[in-house]
Amino acid sequence: MESNQLPAVGTRLIHSGHLGTVRFVGQVDGAAGLWLGVEWDDPQRGKHDGVKDGKRYFSCVVPNAGSFIRPSSSTSYGHSFLEALASKYIDVPHGSGVEKVILGSSNGAIEVEVVGLDRIRGELAQLERLREVSLDGRGVASADPPGAISKACPGIRGLDLSKISIVCELPNLQRLALNQNRLNLPINHDGALAAFRDVYELQLNTTLATWDDMQHIIRYMPALRAIEMGYNRIQSLSTGRDVTAPRSHPRLEEINLDSNSLSSWPKICEALRPYTALQRLVLTSNAINLIGPLPEPNDPPLVHLKHLSLSYNRLSSWCDIDHLSGWCPAIESLTLTGNPFVEDGEHSHNARPFPIAKIPTLTVLDGAGVSAKERTDSELFYLSWVNKHGPPDEDARSREHPRWNALCEIGSALRSTHTDVKLHRTDTPPSKKALPPSSDPVVLRVLPSMNVRTFYLKVVKSFKIPKAAQTFLKLWLRMPDDNVVEIDRDDNHDLDWWGVENGVEMFVLVEKA
Repeated sequence: MESNQLPAVGTRLIHSGHLGTVRFVGQVDGAAGLWLGVEWDDPQRGKHDGVKDGKRYFSCVVPNAGSFIRPSSSTSYGHSFLEALASKYIDVPHGSGVEKVILGSSNGAIEVEVVGLDRIRGELAQLERLREVSLDGRGVASADPPGAISKACPGIRGLDLSKISIVCELPNLQRLALNQNRLNLPINHDGALAAFRDVYELQLNTTLATWDDMQHIIRYMPALRAIEMGYNRIQSLSTGRDVTAPRSHPRLEEINLDSNSLSSWPKICEALRPYTALQRLVLTSNAINLIGPLPEPNDPPLVHLKHLSLSYNRLSSWCDIDHLSGWCPAIESLTLTGNPFVEDGEHSHNARPFPIAKIPTLTVLDGAGVSAKERTDSELFYLSWVNKHGPPDEDARSREHPRWNALCEIGSALRSTHTDVKLHRTDTPPSKKALPPSSDPVVLRVLPSMNVRTFYLKVVKSFKIPKAAQTFLKLWLRMPDDNVVEIDRDDNHDLDWWGVENGVEMFVLVEKA
């Protein structure tokens, strides 16, 4: 932009290294000359909200992020798309076969000779061959003459325009990043639909775009599968500014709302109910403090949701996790790290077994898979915990712990498959034809699938064998023909492999060192 030209309202600029948006151009009472009213991307750069001496000249999306500056030739209003593309991807040939290059990672300490850089420059200069383009921070602020972009680089499929402000004439575009821009919504429906028809991934982080803005934009992206709307100060997923905008999308599978200010879980779910293809939802670092029961138990709003991130919210009660599977009956993956009840609650040490027991469909918790054995252990642990700490009344237990009845049935089934092992302490190795011991045995109830090493640990605990003596522990199994077989503690087989059945007898010996 010429130094004697003034930018239009809405123009993006860079002034003294700071990004901002022009919100006002004109005279200010009590100050000579022309001024620009700027809303800064970094609110701390601002001094006011567009009001001077009681008069409002402009408004800021973020409070107190504005200030006035003089128009200056040192202020940058950006470049056209092709200018930025050329400055990054085209370099002037040096005309020499061998060039000296300083390695950037060496801080100037290492200089090497490279052959063929001109050939590489020549290949990069063929813009029509570009597929993935990043112009992040390159100051793109305007389009080029109609047809120029599509002629120069028609093959672009992935485009990062973060910290800048435009896109058009790219018929093969599939991935688009517009992070840290300030967006003007499309007004040419047909043109926007043609430009974005194949885009399946969109990033609008730190754009201050609202939920209504997002709904307006994605109407032009019928192939869209994933959208990011993080760091946008969104407080609610409100609707209503544009009543003609569709409130659903046929293919949208993933919505990322990381680091906003959302607080009402029911309102979030209600706003997302029309997105019937939604499978992944990221709500990390918001302000959700309550899940609560589903108002209509037979009408879950997020019926297809499989992956949910609730890390670093304000959930403080385990009851919220009880209710979660009602809202999301198909949930498979969940993150809860950083919530008060996980980090510093009374039962924070149960941060893993409790959610596993409470949500029967869970297969991944906080990034770690849930094995069948861990599920069994977690459900039995939770069952015993409720038995010990829950209300004595069965109806009250069912109300406070929605999975109580189902877990009781699971516990009964597991107990029916348990095996009782009778352990006899002996001072000498048992003979081949061991006689029935005279002392009363210690009975251990175990699963036949238990690993032998784990069984040894249970024996140590049952007989309170000192740590120094544990390496001298040996076990023998009495067979049906009264022969005895020593069970190797290093064996990786389970008890069932050894033929351990209900009521079987074993001998326990701790040899002298």
